[in-house]
Amino acid sequence: MKNRSAVTTLRYLDLPAGVREFVEFSAEESRVLATVNQKVAAGQSLAEVMDFVFGVTREICPCDRIGVAFLEDGDRLVSHYVRASYEPVLLSTGYAEALQGSSLHHVIASGQPRVIDDLRSYLSQHPTSASTALLVREGVRSSMTCPLSVDGHAVGVMFRSSRRPRAYDDHQVRLHLAIAERLSQAVEKAWRIERLTAANHAYTEMLGFVSHELKNPLASLVMDARTLSGGYLGPLDPRQIEVVERVARKSLYLLGLLRDYLDLARVESGELTASIVAGVDLISEVIEPAIEAVRSEVEEHGGRLRLDLPSGPIPIRCDADLLRIVLVNLLANAAKYGNPDGEIRASARRDPGLFTVSVWNEGPGFPESERPRLFRRFSRLQTPELLKRRGSGVGLYTCRRIIELHGGRIRATSEPGRWAEFAFTIPNPVEEGKG
Repeated sequence: MKNRSAVTTLRYLDLPAGVREFVEFSAEESRVLATVNQKVAAGQSLAEVMDFVFGVTREICPCDRIGVAFLEDGDRLVSHYVRASYEPVLLSTGYAEALQGSSLHHVIASGQPRVIDDLRSYLSQHPTSASTALLVREGVRSSMTCPLSVDGHAVGVMFRSSRRPRAYDDHQVRLHLAIAERLSQAVEKAWRIERLTAANHAYTEMLGFVSHELKNPLASLVMDARTLSGGYLGPLDPRQIEVVERVARKSLYLLGLLRDYLDLARVESGELTASIVAGVDLISEVIEPAIEAVRSEVEEHGGRLRLDLPSGPIPIRCDADLLRIVLVNLLANAAKYGNPDGEIRASARRDPGLFTVSVWNEGPGFPESERPRLFRRFSRLQTPELLKRRGSGVGLYTCRRIIELHGGRIRATSEPGRWAEFAFTIPNPVEEGKG
């Protein structure tokens, strides 16, 4: 601890065990603390909770500025919330500073609140403190800081500042500490949720970027391999053709993975929205293009594709682009997980107020115990037969999200060892009675 003798500039409040439970607060202070308790329980985010605390606690304790910072990387405090009654705010969210050598290190290590009665004097004694310099430029003259602790471990600190010097006496420090104790677990949880959200956003951005960058080179690789194996650049012997075809098949598999991950990136980033319009022909705009997109994959697996579709157009309300993604996934899965040379059936029917599309295939199917794994992100069925077949575990998840965007439902049924069927229904009340 620096400058213990300069009590008018920097001091720590040493609270013996048990003192906090017996501090006497006024009726108004107790009411505010109870209100904070209620809001903390219902708060959905760090900003929501702290905005409320900033407003309601100014009634009982001087506060022109409030802030929350959390420990990151072991020895750094990073600001995650700042609210002030003035502008400009120079020490803002995102500001980071090492703990080593600062008076905040003592707050974290000891759990004792810190009070700086005069920031100008403190800055003259600690001229290298960049954070103090910024606060003084904002007009802050005094501050108090207390630790935020969860299960006995310090996770960060909460600051309360005033533009008046010597604004905080010992009673107000105890009040600030009582507020912090009520907030610690809630704000730490909200902070971790926000960090996970940010990490997930960064992950989906990278996923989409990498998948997009790889898509075109792989498509070119497939085209070049097909050109070579077809003899368009000169004859190849059977062994060479076999190797080139193997390259093409592996590239097609990777293209399928990229397709799944690009769709997933759109779902996770919130970019996947349905532009539902009326009058879309289910047959010519959804089913037939999807079949053409996967025909070579079906043929490669030796599948026998059979269609059971009504004659003539079927007008529906949907986003044709998104429904094609669903059909491509279901048909590709039927080819991938079905029996070699097995039958695949695609069918569509119209019932009152809704449409149903299904894809059925001969194959190992799945046991009832594995049903909960379906339509979950990165989840694959844990049966020996299906684990032998490669897959991303994201296609059915994307399908479910797309069908839900249409207000519909997707389901799966199976007779283990014989067949599996995936079907979805989407409502079309506006189109009912037409066609």
